[in-house]
Amino acid sequence: MLERLKQEVCEANRRLVEKGLVALTWGNASGIDRPEGLVVIKPSGIEYVALTPEAMVVIDLGGRVIEGLSNPSVDTPTHLLLYKSFAAIGGVVHTHSHYATCFAQACRPIPCLGTTHADYFCGEVPVTAPLAEEEVNENYEWQIGQSIVRRFEGVDVLRCPAVLVANHGPYTWGRSVAEAVENASVLEEVARLAFHTLALSPNAQPIAPHLLEKHFFRKHGSQAYYGQPTPPL
Repeated sequence: MLERLKQEVCEANRRLVEKGLVALTWGNASGIDRPEGLVVIKPSGIEYVALTPEAMVVIDLGGRVIEGLSNPSVDTPTHLLLYKSFAAIGGVVHTHSHYATCFAQACRPIPCLGTTHADYFCGEVPVTAPLAEEEVNENYEWQIGQSIVRRFEGVDVLRCPAVLVANHGPYTWGRSVAEAVENASVLEEVARLAFHTLALSPNAQPIAPHLLEKHFFRKHGSQAYYGQPTPPL
């Protein structure tokens, strides 16, 4: 079942290691088959070197295991809520990558200070509100998802395919799980750039709106012109 998606999700999880975005088992990637309403996600607590497509867990949007011998990732409720809330996304990634997590722990958004950031995120990468004690104590991972959904109310999630969960770490998403991994990699780099820019110049200001929009929309949307055209079929 969903053999191609299992392969893609397995490869995505392995790329998190290759890109230096996770240590130990601190992270996960998932992908969704929208027509089937099924999600493939990394099993909980399994070392990345041991991952195979066959080890991936298939679940429905209610969290019921459809296929797989292992427990799904502990972060599964967060992933499922994002899929149910944001119809445009096809993949979700969670990491504790160093610089992005520094901003999350500081409960500080990553400001858009330059064009590298603007190429992928149309403005600052936001941070969620800290969870209250009762939210942590009941349905914790689902509450994390709720905090992300609240933060993106009225926002196009593909214009900013990333968020920092306060005191915790980053989540990214994309139209596919491969794109979600790319966004996680870019997020870590722009967090690193912002960290060092603010160290050099604590009063550095966000990029001007006209330059931000130029860089974002030349790569995204109906008027994008960056890269090569798709060849005709």
